Amino acid sequence: MTLPAIAVTAPVGPSASSGAGSVTGTGSGSGTGRGASTDAPTLVLGPSLGTSTLLWERVIPALAERYRVVAWDLPGHGAARPATEPFTIAELADAVAEAVEGPFLYAGVSLGGCVGLELLRRHGDRIGAAAIICSGAAIGAPQGWHDRAAQVRAQSTSSLVVGSAQRWFAPGTIARDPDLTGRMLHVLQDTDDESYALCCEALAAFDVRDGLGEIATPVLAVWGDHDGVTPEASAREIADGVQHGRAVGIADAAHLPPADDPAATAATLREFFDAAVRERAA
Repeated sequence: MTLPAIAVTAPVGPSASSGAGSVTGTGSGSGTGRGASTDAPTLVLGPSLGTSTLLWERVIPALAERYRVVAWDLPGHGAARPATEPFTIAELADAVAEAVEGPFLYAGVSLGGCVGLELLRRHGDRIGAAAIICSGAAIGAPQGWHDRAAQVRAQSTSSLVVGSAQRWFAPGTIARDPDLTGRMLHVLQDTDDESYALCCEALAAFDVRDGLGEIATPVLAVWGDHDGVTPEASAREIADGVQHGRAVGIADAAHLPPADDPAATAATLREFFDAAVRERAA
């Protein structure tokens, strides 16, 4: 089976001569992620639909103080090659698992969070802990995703910019950080239309609500107080459904906390992952 094309960044953070969790490539042979092994735990960061690794730009420096951080792009987004064939969220999870060797920690936003849930279900023995951010065990109604796929095929991702800006960012974020938010909206415009549409169709078919109870890995479900796409109820459904879950909100964030409040996002993730690593080492 050919896995969907993702691209993985080169690792950032502490390096050492030995250890587990190295990046060896991508799920389909495309991308840039390669690196030596390290004693620091590997932390993999996943994107939201229509974004790229740029989403994590303001957060990575704080995480890289303690973790060996890599991020990945969806097919046709950022540095990843466009997709021409349909794929599932589970296949995206398999592509991520193939791209990263050994055990790792995971944090993903929205669609990237859905990939995280499939990673936990399909490769849970390799995931030390996972943060599922502004996501859900199912997101929206399938017809809504099919409608958006049709819109993008007819009108391109440029037709989504205004609506995405309203959904993605909390009040005041665009005015406070016009550089990052502007670049992120350009990433959306530059995303391959067919790849974006195929991601929508993968989300339309995604529903793991009945499988949450299988997940034994520690999970932190995060919501943004201004998020109208995946509100607090979505995070609590995940936290309550897995075996070892908890939920937490970020007050000044909408659908993309790493862009809205990088400091709070980094602090939330560091606290969770630090505790998970200590517990596993005990």
